Amino acid sequence: MTAAESKLAQPADEVEENAQHDEFDDADDDVIAEDATAGEGKKKKKKKKPKKKKAEQSDPPRIGLSKFFPDGIYPEGEIQPYKDDNTWRTTSEEKRYNEKMANEDPETTYQSIRRAAEVHRQVRQHARKTIRPGMTMTEIVENIEAGTRALVEENGLESGVGFPTGVSLNNCAAHYTPNAGDTTGALFNFYTTVPLYPIVAVLQQGDVLKVDIGVHVKGRIADSAFTLTFDHTYDKLIEAVKAATDTGIREAGIDVRLGELAGYIQETMESYEVEVGGKVYPGKTPRILFPRHDLKTGLILVRPIENLSGHSINLYQIHGGKSVLLVKNDDQTKMEEGEYFAIETFGSTGRGRIVEYVSANYWV
Repeated sequence: MTAAESKLAQPADEVEENAQHDEFDDADDDVIAEDATAGEGKKKKKKKKPKKKKAEQSDPPRIGLSKFFPDGIYPEGEIQPYKDDNTWRTTSEEKRYNEKMANEDPETTYQSIRRAAEVHRQVRQHARKTIRPGMTMTEIVENIEAGTRALVEENGLESGVGFPTGVSLNNCAAHYTPNAGDTTGALFNFYTTVPLYPIVAVLQQGDVLKVDIGVHVKGRIADSAFTLTFDHTYDKLIEAVKAATDTGIREAGIDVRLGELAGYIQETMESYEVEVGGKVYPGKTPRILFPRHDLKTGLILVRPIENLSGHSINLYQIHGGKSVLLVKNDDQTKMEEGEYFAIETFGSTGRGRIVEYVSANYWV
């Protein structure tokens, strides 16, 4: 069984701020004014001004974001401070000036990726809320992509879906998407931890579903995934991949070597254990066939999938050429200023490797 997590910084909701505005509006409505014409000291309530109705997103989300952010300024996501030898980048006048100039340049501004991230957040929240056993993979994908197209206000190369939505079940680790009108499921998939693993087109109660959504604005691609289950069997597996992704985000930065970053991700993920139905395998079983167990507890140890990775993202190019593996290695390549990365982690209760099939539905 596999789970995946690809971190996209979460934009902050503005509920608290809007609530405060409503309180002030109500206070204004209750102002008492003197009636100068009556001459009898009578008081009357000031005529209430009609409140400006706040824009609300529909359910399912289908209203473009420009209606909510007419100034083109979109919410900031999670911001990680520079650390260790890079802390000077926070205080350097030159770097602060360069950052200001980048934000004012429409070709380099962060507003494009923040707009894509906000679309992703709203579509993702609705998907989490509505995906349930009994739905077909086609229904799930069509709902997600309809929301993406509407919110990003799809317009050719200006904005749209970043890549086909991935809905990979159980041992299928990544890159499965149903063909249009498909009601049976594809026979084989792109990345799977079990050879000859078939996809079933209908989501089942005990399934582990990886959902991978892409949104682009002016070529800046937001690439983020999450895992859904409908019972508690694999809670620890999902917790492990989330923790590993958070570690990767926290440790990433300019001049960080990709091989070392992979080691931090591996260390976090392998610190987790999973009990699946109380099943315990013999401690000396071959790694290629069975899960790895803690000899003392008998629990299954979570493995990072060693031949999958996160990656850099270029303008209009989802895989930019650099890879962030999930197992420590000797790659001395550094993250560089101005680059974008998707930190993607895949955890497995199996052998920790995938088999690649060329009968996949799409390539990236």
